[in-house]
Amino acid sequence: MEMEEKEMISHPTHYNNGGIECFDVIKAFFGKDAFEDFCLSNSLKYIMRCKHKGKYIEDLKKAKFYIEEIIRMHEENG
Repeated sequence: MEMEEKEMISHPTHYNNGGIECFDVIKAFFGKDAFEDFCLSNSLKYIMRCKHKGKYIEDLKKAKFYIEEIIRMHEENG
């Protein structure tokens, strides 16, 4: 995967304001359980609309990103 494409999946610039990613703010502010629910919800959103938006593979990669974040969080924290 090209670096620019990867950035649009995992760290798009429109989710970053003043050097702080929205993703990190949600995780810090709402806590682990709510953050996991956020990731599950977003992965479902991308899966459900992937065939309707015209960006099939990109949306599947975004869903995968959120699922991998949950896996990483569980593997790091037990």
